[in-house]
Amino acid sequence: MKSKEFKVGLFAAGALVLLYFGFYYLKGTDFLSTKSKYYAIYSNVDQLAPSNPVLINGVMVGRVNKIRILQDQQNLVLVELEIESDVVLGDSTKAILNSELLGGKSILLSIGKITTPLEPGDTIKTEVPKGLLDVFADTAEPLGNSIQNTLKKMNLLLESLTRNSQRLDTVLLGLKTTPGMLNKTLSNASGKMDDLSASFKGVAENLNGTLTELKPAITNFKILSDSLKRLQLNQTLAKTQQTIGRLNETLAKLSKGDNTASKLLTEDSLYVNLNKVLYGLDSLSYHLNRYPKHFLGPLGKSHKKVMRDLKRDEEERKKAEAQKKKTN
Repeated sequence: MKSKEFKVGLFAAGALVLLYFGFYYLKGTDFLSTKSKYYAIYSNVDQLAPSNPVLINGVMVGRVNKIRILQDQQNLVLVELEIESDVVLGDSTKAILNSELLGGKSILLSIGKITTPLEPGDTIKTEVPKGLLDVFADTAEPLGNSIQNTLKKMNLLLESLTRNSQRLDTVLLGLKTTPGMLNKTLSNASGKMDDLSASFKGVAENLNGTLTELKPAITNFKILSDSLKRLQLNQTLAKTQQTIGRLNETLAKLSKGDNTASKLLTEDSLYVNLNKVLYGLDSLSYHLNRYPKHFLGPLGKSHKKVMRDLKRDEEERKKAEAQKKKTN
């Protein structure tokens, strides 16, 4: 009897042990692998619970072990993470709180560049990305401001349309009297056009009569004009002939060579003498510019000194030309 009770008790104890290990195994606890504990501090974990997975690039490398509130530190939330001991974390590693679309929670580890490896028990940097509602709120705020500005502009537009409609009503009331005034104006204009047409008709008849009377006068004026043209042409031809005769006499006198004008045209002695005088004046002007002391001194210079200066000037000019040829 005692043997049977012992077996029942042993079986119950084994079942409890299996239930304990099975429960924690289902929660993600692997009793065969070594774990390292790290800590992360958040201001809000958004319903994160123990046994939620810890992932690196979608691979589960640990789980959330414990969560507790630090009341002495403004109610921050301390999360204890159990991570496989072969996973190396560094000082730039971040524990990112992730919220899935269906409500599941997890922690994503962004390893980053490892400069100083973390030891078990160290605290990992944390990051809480914006959720869908936060993104929607950030997007909705400028959208709401834009809609509010649009509504203000619509109100201003409606007020402007109201004022314009009132002005349009006033214009339409004024236009109601316009057809009557236009009819009256057209009636007056029609009567005046009739009077004006009758006046034009009388003027046209008078003008026709006047043109009929002017036809003989125009004919006589044409005859008189032709006579004047012929008379003026005859006088012009006579004066032209006289001028040509005088020109021929003048040319004949110039061709005889017995007067001063004909000698100027036929002999070159005057031209030659004028060239000599001009050349002498040009030489005198050059000498005066080059050697003003020859003329402006108290008694001037003697002929020998003048010739000596001219000779020296000529020698200097020849030396300069020779030097220029050597340089070229």
